[in-house]
Amino acid sequence: MSNTIDPQVLAKAQEWLKAPYDQETIVKVQQLIDKDPQELTESFYRSLEFGTGGLRGIMGVGTNRMNKYTVAMATQGLANYIKKMYPGKQDLSMAVAHDCRNNSDYFARITAEVMSANGIRVYLFESLRPTPELSFAIRQMKCQSGVVITASHNPKEYNGYKAYWEDGGQLISPHDKNVIAEVEKIKSPADVNFNANQSLIETLGEAFDQIYLDRIKGLSLSPEVIQRQKNFKIVYTPIHGTGVNLVPKALKMFGFESVYGVDAQNVVDGNFPTVKSPNPEEPAALSMAIERAKEVDAQLVMATDPDADRVGLAVRNDSGEFVLLNGNQAASLLMNYLLHKWNENGKLTGKEFIVKTIVTSELLFNMADKYKVEKFDVLTGFKYIADIILQNEGKKYFIGGGEESYGYLVGDFVRDKDAVSSCAMLAETAAWAADQGKSMYQMLKEIYHEFGFYKEKLLSVTKKGKAGAEEIKAMMERFRSNPPLEIAGSKLVEIKDYKLGVSRSLKDGTEKPINLPKSDVLQFFTEDGSKISVRPSGTEPKIKFYFGIKSQLDNINDFDKVDALLENRINDVIKSLEI
Repeated sequence: MSNTIDPQVLAKAQEWLKAPYDQETIVKVQQLIDKDPQELTESFYRSLEFGTGGLRGIMGVGTNRMNKYTVAMATQGLANYIKKMYPGKQDLSMAVAHDCRNNSDYFARITAEVMSANGIRVYLFESLRPTPELSFAIRQMKCQSGVVITASHNPKEYNGYKAYWEDGGQLISPHDKNVIAEVEKIKSPADVNFNANQSLIETLGEAFDQIYLDRIKGLSLSPEVIQRQKNFKIVYTPIHGTGVNLVPKALKMFGFESVYGVDAQNVVDGNFPTVKSPNPEEPAALSMAIERAKEVDAQLVMATDPDADRVGLAVRNDSGEFVLLNGNQAASLLMNYLLHKWNENGKLTGKEFIVKTIVTSELLFNMADKYKVEKFDVLTGFKYIADIILQNEGKKYFIGGGEESYGYLVGDFVRDKDAVSSCAMLAETAAWAADQGKSMYQMLKEIYHEFGFYKEKLLSVTKKGKAGAEEIKAMMERFRSNPPLEIAGSKLVEIKDYKLGVSRSLKDGTEKPINLPKSDVLQFFTEDGSKISVRPSGTEPKIKFYFGIKSQLDNINDFDKVDALLENRINDVIKSLEI
């Protein structure tokens, strides 16, 4: 069957049929050559690349798969880059963590051993830990870099490798491209130094967790409110992941005494046996927690993804039924609370700022305007939020930030989205609302009444494999070369092309530069105030469409009616684009 295989793919695969690859790997590759040319192609047609979330892929043999060789080769490339960037430095160090996924601990150990073989000290967490704690460890231990083994919320077949730089943020340009260049120089495992120096591998455990938790406790803005609302009932689930220990501890440290778990989902398991997908964006992922909340009469449900950097929420509506909040809504509630309390506590000096991504709700900026707080828009990916914090370090104060994909950050001691601190601060937000006799749901309606009713929706279209990647590329080229003149009956007034770095007005044809890194993203703005963003995912085989529309909510009692009207408008937009 080899004659049906692309010759380049076959040549790459045949390299894996001899030393230094182990016998188990050789057998598996030969089976693909003999019996499964399609899977062989998917496994070898390219090498894994760093996207918005680093290295991520399906586990298995091959250059396009997560396995001990691709992990080791990536690590060798990263080690070479670290040494190149810090010539002569004798005490190089990095932190390594991993999530609950199958093989995550194994890949973390390989990463630590290869780094130590290259003379770099490694602070390796003793067991699974949240991704944000890895970011914190880099800063706390003054490391030059860090790696966490995780595939976030992807299905169980996936794993990943997120690389960080010394500021605690994920790699951005030029480091990301430069690391890729170094990795590409590693042609085979024979180029990897596997001779681990165990004396350079140090373990981080519970004592370090406490340092992290103490910093989270310092974020609290209303300890007296929590004291009054200490029996506010919360249900939390880690969905089999890394939040299992630290989120309940953080909530307890804040003063919440009625936190309930979901026993079946407190079991750490990379197969995620109770859910189809461990993604807090998916309603089904919160279903068991919501049932638990009904049993104990809780007001708030929170769920974190496997590496505990994102959090999903469910709150009770006016009828007492649980409804899911999307990432924009949760970010709006959190930002409203932060800005209000910073103002109330006299902490606003004119040097504060917030950050969001370009596909996140404009509502956050409306709130910032009210309090005269500076605001920054960045490309999708929390690493860009981290970069803004770094650029303003020592000059301005970061209040908080977030992205529509359920990632939020309060304070700057972590430089990635942090579901541990976010759970604590969202719970505090809910307690603050309860202290005023309101629910989170009612508070959201009040926000819409004051700032405008913003409604957003995300539509992801999955296109798997090599053919899918080509189809996604063709879709982007079509939108770029032949954009719609109107969307759902509303004329286009502006197109932002982040790949070209240009914003073009369709009213007068004028163009102005976009001062952000180049990225394959298109945004269409219409006369009626709608914003439609289109981008291929950097971490998944998907093209994503983000819809944002707005109306006024003059009377809070009209919430349901306006909500339905906005939902219909979004559906009209989707039909208009023929997605």
